[in-house]
Amino acid sequence: MDKKAYTQSLLIIAILFFVFGFVTWINAMLIPYFKICCELSNLESYFVAFAFYISYLFMSFPASLLLKRVGFKKGMMLGFWIMAFGAFLFVPAALLRNYPVFLLGLFTLGAGLAILQTAANPYVTILGPKESAAMRFSIMGICNKFAGIIAPLLFAAVVLKSSDQALFEQVKSMGAAERAPILDELIRRVILPYSCVSVILILLGILVRFSPLPEIDTDLEDSLTAAANKDKDNIFQFPHLILGALAIFVHVGSQVIAVDTIIGYARSMDISLLESKVFPSYTLGATIIGYLLGISLIPKYISQIFALRVCVCIGLLLTFCIIFSHGSLNILGHQADISLWFIVLLGFANSMIWAGIWPLAMDRLGRFIKVGAAILIMGLSGNAVLPLVYGHLADTYGLQQAYWVLLPCYLYLLFYAYRGYRLNRWVSSKPFRTTDANLKLL
Repeated sequence: MDKKAYTQSLLIIAILFFVFGFVTWINAMLIPYFKICCELSNLESYFVAFAFYISYLFMSFPASLLLKRVGFKKGMMLGFWIMAFGAFLFVPAALLRNYPVFLLGLFTLGAGLAILQTAANPYVTILGPKESAAMRFSIMGICNKFAGIIAPLLFAAVVLKSSDQALFEQVKSMGAAERAPILDELIRRVILPYSCVSVILILLGILVRFSPLPEIDTDLEDSLTAAANKDKDNIFQFPHLILGALAIFVHVGSQVIAVDTIIGYARSMDISLLESKVFPSYTLGATIIGYLLGISLIPKYISQIFALRVCVCIGLLLTFCIIFSHGSLNILGHQADISLWFIVLLGFANSMIWAGIWPLAMDRLGRFIKVGAAILIMGLSGNAVLPLVYGHLADTYGLQQAYWVLLPCYLYLLFYAYRGYRLNRWVSSKPFRTTDANLKLL
């Protein structure tokens, strides 16, 4: 691929990652907004994340089959159109103030996004040397997180009014009959922005179909990889990939907890929704700082595996700081407990983890790379499961103690960063068979 085609391809993929971020990180505002308008508990409100991300578990493998059948560009067009339908479902959901229909719309959005993610991430890996894959993922991450900074603020600007904080307080003391029309009016504010999003997604689908983005034959493999994989006939014979998918699961789950729970945690400190709306942007801004450092340092000064290990260790340290720290501080004009700022810093800790895991897990897959990408994208279902765990712990033990859920996540990531990615085979007392019941990890 010549330099011009390489640059154009990366630019198109960067636009895709911006769209991913915009649609994904707006959930940080939807969770508290739906909690108010649909009168939900903490656990119920985090079904926003569950419905959106659980679609990755069901759609990622079918997405790989779709891309294999119709090609990457047609597949991505269909992904955009599925997302457009999901955004349109917000219209009847808002008219009825029906939370299950909202969740169906979010599931459909996630299903379309699963197709796009399954296509886009392999492009980032194979469009250049694997030693600099983390740098390219950092560039894509900046696009993703920059969109994430904009999305909650734009949603708040379009949907919220300066008088809403007083209204939210009044609603708490109203009877059901008096409260219903006010909540109906509040929830219907999402109709216009999501109708616009639906139209934009349809147009993006058409544009990507006729873009100069090349079709890449990911079934080709070099001679060394082909020789190493000649006795392998299914994806489960790659331990570093399967363990990498679990690493993706716990990483994205911990990342979405840091972003999607921070507004609720801030509101527990009597910080208004209009003020707390900026905290997801602070967290994602910290992530962008990490990406910029990654672009500057990898691979010239440090390796991507070293960056992965450093970020995991920082995340582990910050987890203890979040749980055990107390004391009010005024930073950037916000009076809040110091533990809130440690959650913001988790954005920095999470910055280079995805970029570190993905190329390690995709290494040496050869002709299995499409299915391997689908397996890793299925790991994004961690975004669905772990916020629900957090929501249950928050309702049971309190919002701050609920962050204990992060500890096993970072401990597993530590294992993968030092040991898991090296594993080339599963070991048992007999020659390898995927059906053996006594498989154990070396």
